[in-house]
This record gives sequence, structure tokens and C-alpha cells, in this order.
Amino acid sequence: MIEDVTVGQYSKVNIRDLQMKSLEILLYFKDFCEKHNLRFYLCYGSCLGAIRHRGFIPWDDDIDVLMFREDYEKLGELWNKYADTERYEYCRTNKDKSYETMITQIADNNTTFIKSNLADFDINHGIKLEIFPLDASPNSKLKRKMQIIWALVFCLFNRQQAPLNKGKIARVIGQILLWFFCTPGIRYRIWRFAEKQMTKYPLTDDTKYLTKLCTTFKYLKIQYPKEIFDGVVYKEFEGYKMPVPVGYDMYLKLIYGDYMQLPPESERIPAHEAAFVDPDNNYKKYRGIYYCTKNRSNS
Repeated sequence: MIEDVTVGQYSKVNIRDLQMKSLEILLYFKDFCEKHNLRFYLCYGSCLGAIRHRGFIPWDDDIDVLMFREDYEKLGELWNKYADTERYEYCRTNKDKSYETMITQIADNNTTFIKSNLADFDINHGIKLEIFPLDASPNSKLKRKMQIIWALVFCLFNRQQAPLNKGKIARVIGQILLWFFCTPGIRYRIWRFAEKQMTKYPLTDDTKYLTKLCTTFKYLKIQYPKEIFDGVVYKEFEGYKMPVPVGYDMYLKLIYGDYMQLPPESERIPAHEAAFVDPDNNYKKYRGIYYCTKNRSNS
């Protein structure tokens, strides 16, 4: 089992401390969702961890959850009214502020996790719970292709960054589009329109598949049979019962294949490259030291 994670040149942090802070956020989030009748599921590596390890994958450095779009939008309406926002900030890019992510995050303000690729941005750098929306996928193949295209447009203009790992052609096209549509107001209108187009398909009894649209292209292409998410089952996660999809076996096979097989040791590393981590102190303490060192603010 991995005990420490090296984070850049700055420090060495026990990954278990990082996981326990993430668990605190999850427990608060779970309590909030139960009080407000919002459904969520552990997803990605967190769901895999619950099934294979009864907790965190030993080298995992965050928690991912999934919500149906309706509850995902309700969460945004409820959080700032009823949650402890002094401790936990609701982070979702809007017209006035970019959080440099296309999903929603709940950040613990009393912690620090500065990702290397975000160290120039003046955003919340606390340890975060990541929340992905789950949407209906149209039954028509043509409409599904259009949904994916709109999702890619949303990703480009919401993140305002050309893709770095999708090949030179995709990167150049992204850079050209961002150069042509260069003002924040225009970019906002584009990604809002794209978001409406990609999420316009209603979830009905006739819906066959569901999809994650705010994710990497690898996972964007996956369609999940709707019955996977027809209900919730509770599995042990670090001594607590946490919700996973009733069809978790099919879900995990679609993402990971033989998910009970451990990856090679060389791949057992945290997913995020961190410049600096401090689970016990507010990230603002490190402004100008480990982030925003070039006086670059987020626009």
C-alpha cells in the first residue's frame, strides 16, 4: 500500500491524510444530499474503491460522485442557501468566474491542494469533491453524434483551454477557435448555448442510455444502459455506507474492463500532479508562494 505521495519539489504528504480530508467532505455532502432529497452515486475510482477495496483505492487522491442532471442543478440552488459555505465552497464556472473545470466541485476552504497545471490561477485551491452530471443520451445515432459535438464545444469554451492530449490537430483547432472567439462574454454565450443543446434530451421511459458529458473524450463516448442507474445500493467505504449504482458491475466493466484486476505497480500512482499539498491549512496562506506567483489572476 502506498503511504506517501510526492507532490512536486515542495513537500511530501501522507496520502492517507489527504484521503481522510476528502472523506470529511464526502460525509458532509452525503448528509446535505439526504436532508434535501438529492440522489448521488460514487463513480469512477471511488465506486471502484468501494467495490474492490471497501474504501479508497490506496493510491487515489480524490473522491468522484455522480448526480442526475436535475439533482445536479438543484444542488447549485440549495448549496449557497443551506450549506456551511464558510467551510465548503460550491465551485462551478459561471458568467463571472471560472474555476478552470467543467464540472462542479465542493472545496474545503481549510485545506490546500494546488494542482501543477492550475498554479497560475487565483481560484479555490482547497481539497475538493468532484461532482459529475449524468444526462439522457438520445436514441438516434445522429442526435447522439450532435450531442457529443456540443459537449466538445462546451468543454473547449467552458475550460477556455485547447486540449493538450488529444493530438496536434485537435489542439490547433481549439487554439484557432479560442483565438477567433476571444472575449469572455462571447465564450460564455457559446458554452451556455452548447450546454443547453447537449442537455436538451429529456429523461423518459423511452430513454435507453445515459451519458456523462462533462468528462474526457474517452469517457464521453461511453453510453450507459439506463438500468444501471435505476436504483442505489449501499457499499462499505472507509467504514461508512455509501451509494453506488445498482448496476455497478456493468458500470465498472464499461469503464475499466476486468475491474477486480489490480493495475501494474507502475500505474499505481495518484491521478493528479500536485505542486503543493497541505491538508491542514487554508490555501490562501500560500498565495504568491505556491500559486499566483506571477501575479496572474483568473479572468
